[in-house]
Amino acid sequence: MKIAVTYENGQIFQHFGHTSYFKIYDVLGKDVVSSEVVSTNGSGHGALAGMLKELNVAVLICGGIGGGAQTALADAGIMLYGGVAGDADEAVKALLEGTLAFNPNVQCNHHDHEHGEGHTCGNHGCGSHSCH
Repeated sequence: MKIAVTYENGQIFQHFGHTSYFKIYDVLGKDVVSSEVVSTNGSGHGALAGMLKELNVAVLICGGIGGGAQTALADAGIMLYGGVAGDADEAVKALLEGTLAFNPNVQCNHHDHEHGEGHTCGNHGCGSHSCH
């Protein structure tokens, strides 16, 4: 089985659609047998679920994730554990041990909200959103 984690500097990156890297873990039973960091090559939101499917990923651990990406992952048959923060390796270990704390109702609330400045966050990174 393969587990992917949104990844940055050893930590779980907190916005699925903007992640630059996934750390991919090959798992046999409850043991990680290998892992590698894979670049998303600038792919965003919609393309990321397809990328994970091509890599034969069965499970994704991430921070925040929007509804469209959740649907794309479900359509690709990838199980989602969202709303997770902290060390990527420790999160995978906790998942394998059955102790991972995650949010089954995770969401990103920054997509397409108005700032009153004539733009929406869906068009750029505004820095004042939360993904949990």
